[in-house]
Amino acid sequence: MAGHTENEITIDAPLELVWDMTNDIESWPQLFSEYASVEVLDRDGDRTTFRITMHPDDQGQVWSWVSERVADPTTRTVRAHRVETGPFQYMNINWAYAETPKGTRMRWVQDFAMKPDAPVNDAGMTAMINRNSRTQLALIRDRIEEAAGERHTAAVLTD
Repeated sequence: MAGHTENEITIDAPLELVWDMTNDIESWPQLFSEYASVEVLDRDGDRTTFRITMHPDDQGQVWSWVSERVADPTTRTVRAHRVETGPFQYMNINWAYAETPKGTRMRWVQDFAMKPDAPVNDAGMTAMINRNSRTQLALIRDRIEEAAGERHTAAVLTD
């Protein structure tokens, strides 16, 4: 049985700002609390291959892996997968963005399977991803809403 998660949040900010901030991979360490660094390895149009390095976990372990993302600005979707899978047999992530009356809805869908010798099984990883996704989505929402407020204030002051 494979793992599957679906998590979303509505951000009180314009779609363009949410899209730009969440697809600026180099700035992810300022957007996500769990990432220590992001190194872009290759960029070809809307396809980016990059290395993510996490902050050390409670045991002092630093996790790092290479992922590839393909952003589609026309459909406001992103397809991503881990190139270096680590404990995963595979990990695919789809991001979708949509304008709503309350702001921009950002949705993450993750499909994966753990390797038989991984320290956690599919169900355990599903629970971990769901917990972490809720935390990271709330943090991203707060940081983007703060940026939107600053832009609004700057626009008012220059008018």
